[in-house]
Amino acid sequence: MQPVFDVVLPVFGIIFAGYMSGRLRILGADSSEALNKFCYWFALPPVLFLGPARVPLEQVFNLPYIATTMGGVAIAWLVALVGLVLFFRASQVQTALALSCATFANSGYMGIPLFIAAFGAANALPAIIVTVAYTLTLVAATVVLVEGGLSGQGGVRHALVNVAKGLVKSPLVVPPLMGLAWNLTGVPLPKPVVNFGELLGAAAGPGALFAIGLFLSGRSLGTLAGGRKSIEVGWLVFVKLLVQPFATWWLAGYFGLDPFWTASAVILAALPTAALCFVLAQQYRLYVERASAAILVSTVLSAVTISALMIRYGSVPPPH
Repeated sequence: MQPVFDVVLPVFGIIFAGYMSGRLRILGADSSEALNKFCYWFALPPVLFLGPARVPLEQVFNLPYIATTMGGVAIAWLVALVGLVLFFRASQVQTALALSCATFANSGYMGIPLFIAAFGAANALPAIIVTVAYTLTLVAATVVLVEGGLSGQGGVRHALVNVAKGLVKSPLVVPPLMGLAWNLTGVPLPKPVVNFGELLGAAAGPGALFAIGLFLSGRSLGTLAGGRKSIEVGWLVFVKLLVQPFATWWLAGYFGLDPFWTASAVILAALPTAALCFVLAQQYRLYVERASAAILVSTVLSAVTISALMIRYGSVPPPH
């Protein structure tokens, strides 16, 4: 139980503080947007840069770990797809957005802060790897499928151009690639750069968690209005919180991951739906209610699942 008290309760306590600040109108919608932008553009990039820049390259290119995490995503994606096709008869656009809700874990805003709190900033690399992998695959796939469903073949071509532009500009993709490039040079990072990155990056954890609470404060379970919507959201949350981590755990054993990387893969797979799924839905003005409901419900329920996993894995020592 000690990992729950030491790590999970403080993490969800910060989320709850953000939620209450929104509900009590201490901070409004403008504050939520500003804090999100600060974390997205300024606080998270230093963490994403320093991780790949300072660790041994063999840890960055941990192919069994990448295969485990993305294999878990693929299995969850297929399971969710079967349910959506058989029982909910969603369009291609709705299916694409629903699949992102069922598989895109909140590794950037929740996973990285959780790993910093549990294992220290120097051991946040597993969360960084997953964040980059999700961005390069799930975001791109969702945009391509949505654009293809809206515009046919011409839409797919247009989507590919937009995806390429978005990835080049993304603060979740460019910093770790820059860190990796620096690591390849073999040149130590200057001390002022390290200190600057650590100081600014220290705000990423609490700032991102607080931002999640602010985000949730503007939404309610009323978004689940309608029986079939409730069932559909329940299906997506079931796949996200149970199917994906179980599939990841099985694959970790298959690929022979060591205890720390196994714990990392399973914990990250069990994280709730990423807020970015709501951003994508809002951009296309489709599936907004169900996306926001999936984020809300999965985040609340993940307090139980993450606590259970931290009891199981929280004492696993990180590599030295």
